[in-house]
Amino acid sequence: MTHAGVRENMNKIDKVLFFSVLAILAIGLAVLYSASKEYGHQNIVLRQAFWILFGIALMLAVTRVDYQRFISISYTLYGINILLLVLVLFFGRVAGGAHRWLSLGAFNIQPSELAKITLVLALSAYMSRRKMDAAKINFTVGAFLIALPAFFLILIEPDLGTALLLLPITLAMLFVSGARIKHLAGLIFFGTLSLPVFWNFLKDYQKQRIFVFINPDIDPLGSGYTVIQSKIAVGSGGLFGKGWLGGTQNQLNFLPERHTDFIFSVVGEEWGFLGALALVLLYALVIYRGAKIIETTPDMYGRLMAAGFVSFFFLQVVINIGMTIGFLPVVGLTLPLISYGGSSLAATLVCVGFLLNIGMRRPLF
Repeated sequence: MTHAGVRENMNKIDKVLFFSVLAILAIGLAVLYSASKEYGHQNIVLRQAFWILFGIALMLAVTRVDYQRFISISYTLYGINILLLVLVLFFGRVAGGAHRWLSLGAFNIQPSELAKITLVLALSAYMSRRKMDAAKINFTVGAFLIALPAFFLILIEPDLGTALLLLPITLAMLFVSGARIKHLAGLIFFGTLSLPVFWNFLKDYQKQRIFVFINPDIDPLGSGYTVIQSKIAVGSGGLFGKGWLGGTQNQLNFLPERHTDFIFSVVGEEWGFLGALALVLLYALVIYRGAKIIETTPDMYGRLMAAGFVSFFFLQVVINIGMTIGFLPVVGLTLPLISYGGSSLAATLVCVGFLLNIGMRRPLF
């Protein structure tokens, strides 16, 4: 594409989506500064700022390449990701009993975060090439067969939250592709029947998290402690919050994992209901603009890519907030663009880059 063509496309960038994401990132740095007192404000915030700049650079780089060019390499990228998921089981850094990180010099990457991107690309290529077969059962089964290697490899790391996220993303993309509702319902029914088998694959602490979700008081000083403290933090924020750096559950170290999985609890305590609502509305704006891109994208490949990335973003926001306020079991998912973590942040910004890319190359709305 010529430089003039690039400039023309960049002028079409969805500015509402772009600046909403930047606003969330800015809020994230402020919240992370407050949440990371125990770990050293400057180191945590500076690392996150580096990953934000790196992620924005990746996001803008993705927008410069026509998304159609990714069709031919989608399976290759997914295959490389599967290889990385295998390698992490044997050579990955162990933290908290999980093999999730591969060390590359001074950096650690999480192949499971990359899977959110490469699986969407692979499924988009598969479904768009076989769109005439969307009504057939083998079309639906084939999509799940593509997703299963990533699902099981991530599950045994173990990373239950990310693994479970891949299945509804696949369902959402199948729905957008035109798959038969009865086929999707059949898969959901089959999955429900297989839950007793799936239960046997869970680690003891994962089972305990589900028990705690049902009744946090069964282990208030153990598995239920974080959820109880999180609900206290969110509830104590009231309407206007206790003020930035003023949250007692946060600043007095009552709330574990507050810079990662439970960072929304800090938002609720220090910024109150109105501050949390403002953040949720920004997320809703990103999801709404993504939904408009899905609706107005004329080609199936782009529409499926957008559907996959919007589904990932929506589900991760809902699940993370749901688990911090006790509506969902704790499954170890970060809050997009807010929680500390380089791989997650960079992967999310690449997903946003693809959404902007697709939006730039579809009819304006």
